[in-house]
Amino acid sequence: TTEMANQEEAEIQISELDLLSSMFPYEEEFAVTDQVALAELKHYVENESAEVPSSKLQFILNVKAEVPNASMVEFSMACALPFKYPTVLPEIAVRSSLLSRSQQILLNSDLKTYLMQNFSGEPCMLSAREWVKDHAAAYIDKDLSSSSVTASEATQSEITMFTRLWIYSHHIYNKQKRKNIIDWAKELSLSGFCMPGKPGVVCVEGLQSSCEEFWSRVRRLTWKRILIRHREDVSLEGGEHAEIQKQRKFPTLEEKCFDAHGARGNHMDLGQLYHFLEEKGCADIFQMYFGVEGH
Repeated sequence: TTEMANQEEAEIQISELDLLSSMFPYEEEFAVTDQVALAELKHYVENESAEVPSSKLQFILNVKAEVPNASMVEFSMACALPFKYPTVLPEIAVRSSLLSRSQQILLNSDLKTYLMQNFSGEPCMLSAREWVKDHAAAYIDKDLSSSSVTASEATQSEITMFTRLWIYSHHIYNKQKRKNIIDWAKELSLSGFCMPGKPGVVCVEGLQSSCEEFWSRVRRLTWKRILIRHREDVSLEGGEHAEIQKQRKFPTLEEKCFDAHGARGNHMDLGQLYHFLEEKGCADIFQMYFGVEGH
């Protein structure tokens, strides 16, 4: 039955992730970027719940490769496992600051071809990582002017991702942190909102790369607990400004304080937060944050 097949695929994903985390114990080598998806998947396997997880397993693998006449270069592999993986290929985007856009596109399409030819239906994350380690550096000096991939073709085939991150923190009081959140969002052209207090809620939306940069800065600050509760990715055909604006649910990034109560005046009125999210068409997020039906 599909149910059993799903179950099996989910188990393969979890064991592959366990393998990766035991091989690469340091966060700079391997990091799961969507903890909620992982928790959902484990829940699905353990309870054999019929509830198919809503989001893909997402993680980053960083690979250092040697480049002739340079030292080491880091390649970052942003990976997402579709629910059907390994019967379908993983989604992998390899990036490096030293790759031009067309070099990056060529590298990614060659990796995909390699996986398609060699791993239909088998777990292949380690093989993909090996391939990147062995081959990626060669793309840095590739002169693509004569190649079949012209820059304009490359740009057309590139699909821009719009991302919305829902971040949860145990609390946000610190004025400097609150200032950072607003300043960084402005600098990265992200909109959304930040609700300080306990718990702290931050939502940012905009280009995927900007959201990822924002998250990597924010999580480096010291927190009692901070995580991405939910992540939405929408692929846009072409990255026109108008396309991006159309996806936004928030006009700018602002701090939202809902009537505080409690001894330190820091517990936000969650009912008001719920109504605010409902107005923005995001009511279902409330349940993800607080595990209760909003009202």
